Amino acid sequence: MAEEALIREAGDKYRSFLHDEAENITQWRHGGPPIYDSVNQLFEEGRTKEWPKGSLEEVVQNAIKSWEMELSHKTRLQDFKTINPDKFKLIVNGREGLSGEETLRIGSYNVLLKSSLPKEFQYYKADEETFESSHDAFRSALPRGFAWEVLSVYSGPPVISFKFRHWGFFEGPFKGHAPTDEKVEFYGFGVLKTSTEEKVEFYGFGVLKVDESLRAEDVEVYYDPAELFGGLLKGALISPCQSEHNTVNTATATRGCPFSK
Repeated sequence: MAEEALIREAGDKYRSFLHDEAENITQWRHGGPPIYDSVNQLFEEGRTKEWPKGSLEEVVQNAIKSWEMELSHKTRLQDFKTINPDKFKLIVNGREGLSGEETLRIGSYNVLLKSSLPKEFQYYKADEETFESSHDAFRSALPRGFAWEVLSVYSGPPVISFKFRHWGFFEGPFKGHAPTDEKVEFYGFGVLKTSTEEKVEFYGFGVLKVDESLRAEDVEVYYDPAELFGGLLKGALISPCQSEHNTVNTATATRGCPFSK
């Protein structure tokens, strides 16, 4: 899932290939390399682990953040440096793997949130969303961004298995639902805790197969999307006009200082 960012020509301490590419021919989705000041602050204030510099956990965490940055902000697979484009597959919850080109075309949110349920039971219809509309929806709901951290790494290269956490503050509308005043926390085996803060959080498990240059060849992600949407769809329904107005304003403001999860 995407961490949100603005754009400027600068480096980032958690993501590779930003500063190095500011002057080259990389094609960026929003006109230039992103920055992640807001979501980096969210990450640093809310993370539960601070890994030693150079540790396997830090290397894996930053590699995934760099891969997510490229997937969200680059428009051509030939500009990716974090994957092996000839072998790359993304597999979510055991579904059929998608190539790099397919993943880039569909978009990270739509790939991760696709459901095999009948349409009438789908709370998010990934097939009806575009790359931009999916990012706009989550940018609106989580204006501070959607932070991501590695909690544990169980095995090292070439097959890296890890547990992760994803969180953000539900402070804007999502698909016609108003934000709530509940903190919603999701744990790996379905334990749910709530309190009086507007926070959306869930956990998952990943397996990353890499080549000798640490480029991803296979990425497998396992998590329960119902846990995420359980928090986002709790809010009361708001009028279509209000929902559209809020979404447009959020997207416009973010594009003015474009997009950051």
